[in-house]
Amino acid sequence: MSTIPPALQALETEMTEWRQRIHAWPELGFEEERTSALVAEVLEGLGLDVHRGLGGTGVVAVIDSGVPGPSIGLRADMDALPMDEQSDLPFRSQRPGVAHTCGHDGHTSALLGTAKHLAAHPPARGRVVLIFQPAEEGGRGAIRMIADGLFERFPCDEVYAYHNMPLLGFGEASVRSGATLQSLAVFEIAVEGVGGHAAAPHKATDPLQVAARLATEIPAIVGRHIDPMEAALINVGSLQAGTTHNIIPSSATLSGTFRALSKEVHEELLKRLRALCEGYAAISGCTVTLEIPHACPPCVNAAEQAALAAEAIGEVLGVDKVRTDMRPYPFSDDFSYMLDQWPGAYLFLGMDSAMCHHPTFRFDDALLPVAAAVFDRIVRKRLG
Repeated sequence: MSTIPPALQALETEMTEWRQRIHAWPELGFEEERTSALVAEVLEGLGLDVHRGLGGTGVVAVIDSGVPGPSIGLRADMDALPMDEQSDLPFRSQRPGVAHTCGHDGHTSALLGTAKHLAAHPPARGRVVLIFQPAEEGGRGAIRMIADGLFERFPCDEVYAYHNMPLLGFGEASVRSGATLQSLAVFEIAVEGVGGHAAAPHKATDPLQVAARLATEIPAIVGRHIDPMEAALINVGSLQAGTTHNIIPSSATLSGTFRALSKEVHEELLKRLRALCEGYAAISGCTVTLEIPHACPPCVNAAEQAALAAEAIGEVLGVDKVRTDMRPYPFSDDFSYMLDQWPGAYLFLGMDSAMCHHPTFRFDDALLPVAAAVFDRIVRKRLG
């Protein structure tokens, strides 16, 4: 049986209304104009000073007790995914090709509920920094907010975030000390050669052959160069070249991702990928260009803050419902940039649904007061 403050439980209907409004009009990263306007409207209605435009469409507000003490940052992501939703819900996405199939609408609404509860029942000391972030889905929203002066203007002593987790059942949760999510890097490789007739390959410099070899060699980096006791992934997701059967193309492209649980392994993967591209350029005569358009480090929870988050979850859901021994998940989140700045914890709250990023994913609105209560308990344990 969960323990949620009655005043916070009473906000479930309002949080659900916010969530369903956001869900019906999803927006991609750095395009969250409608969502950030709703967030700002709610926060301003609480009498808070609202700061918009950090990282493009980010929103920040502060609940200050007026008594000196620590600053606790709570973050929610706001962006949707570029995919269609398969649903007959009355509040399903009204925008073809865009959908909240990861639950960021729920994260945003739970933090709004937390804000309303804390505004009415402020902590005894210190302050709470409410961070509504754009573009978590590969868009580098966190680093953009930080570059815009997020933590210079609103310094924090600790930072926390949560994600819904369909791999856990409703009423279950997990948080661990140390690495909890993998790093992510997106790579794009352009191979430029000399095209020609398929009957005269000696007059061409074939980029397709180079791209095909790279596509098979790149996944082998992990097996050849990474300690088998370390977690690492590298995959090619696309290979594009050519127009028809009898023309050697003049260019080819590949793209993919790599992931690791430590910065050292992340850097080793990048080093080996660069070396592979340089080697094939040298032996083929093609120009091979490697670009990394997006990357983020692993999410690493601080031991003290992870333990505090586990205690907070236990007080809401029961100590037997929180797992601290779960293995890290193979996903990524740019909240890692905030964890690089301040100690904190990224935690997971279970929910019954198809997995995130699936077209039938459905956020369970019953999770909203649970998430808000966990945030509230974290604040109370630190600030009274």
